[in-house]
Amino acid sequence: MNKKLLALAILAPAYSLAQAQSSVQAYGLIDANVEYLTNADPAKHSLSRLNSGGANTSRFGFRGSEDLGDGLKAVFQLEGGVKLDTGASDGDIFGRQANVGLEGNFGRVVAGRSFSTVYDFLLPLDPMGYAPQYSWATSAGASGNRKDGLLTGVSNMVKYTGEFNGFRLGLNYAFGEAAGNTSDSAKYALALGYNTGDLRLVGVYSQVNGTGNALGAYDKTTATHLAIGYQAGEARLNAGYRRFKKTLASGAADQRSDTYWGGVNYKTTETFTITGVVYYQDIKNTTAALDADPIMYVLGGKYALSKRTDLYLVGAYAKAKGNNTVSLSRDDVGYGNSQTGITAGIQHRY
Repeated sequence: MNKKLLALAILAPAYSLAQAQSSVQAYGLIDANVEYLTNADPAKHSLSRLNSGGANTSRFGFRGSEDLGDGLKAVFQLEGGVKLDTGASDGDIFGRQANVGLEGNFGRVVAGRSFSTVYDFLLPLDPMGYAPQYSWATSAGASGNRKDGLLTGVSNMVKYTGEFNGFRLGLNYAFGEAAGNTSDSAKYALALGYNTGDLRLVGVYSQVNGTGNALGAYDKTTATHLAIGYQAGEARLNAGYRRFKKTLASGAADQRSDTYWGGVNYKTTETFTITGVVYYQDIKNTTAALDADPIMYVLGGKYALSKRTDLYLVGAYAKAKGNNTVSLSRDDVGYGNSQTGITAGIQHRY
């Protein structure tokens, strides 16, 4: 009897670990494309190049969970970007995601670095999805610093997401970590979504505080987003609106703009999808010379070779008023008042 009790005592910890039902998954997305681009430098030369990340940013990562019982799970995610054209890291090793948290009937709470609530709720309603080429949902393509975009990756953040009877609630708070002033450099976002199957509605508000100056004043950026998606047969219709305002600590005039987009993803066959989108930014509260009001037209097609591998071909044209510069892609500098781009690529998920 004593031998049996001893054996049970030895095996009990191993049995408990087995019952915990932990899982870890390695995953990634590899995206490469060849692009032709006009007005690609100050001399207005054209450019042909190989890019990493056209339809989605290339990345690798690890995510996992542990069943804690009673519907509660511990969760974590580590994710980094990679530049496929050079093999270099795209930022810090886990600069896209590095967080840990809990998930249950109440929703999901994570702490660390992650994408903002604005990004999570809004990007699924951009017809171009998460494409660096060519979308202005995250950051419009006006001249200078007037990209007037949304809050994307955030550090030092606590984020909550929950779904209840068709409603989806999200919020995030990022600590500014400035001694003596909790508002300095802090970031907030609150989102509400509703999904009835074919219809999807989203509203998001965010505020980003800058670093305080010697007088304790800081720049403050607020943005309100509204978006709608509707599935009509094989066509997915999406539209969005952003009201952007940046109040400057210097006392200079506010920076304001309204950005609109609308488009369709039409699945012609089981393997081929056509996408068409228009993006427009109305810059306000500025001089006539700086009133760029850029617009971009995008047309593309995607062919699924399998569930994991796609080919894509996308063309875009952007134009700004006057001598203001414009860029097709959120990460590139514009050098002319118009730009044309064509990109052909392949994407594989694992």
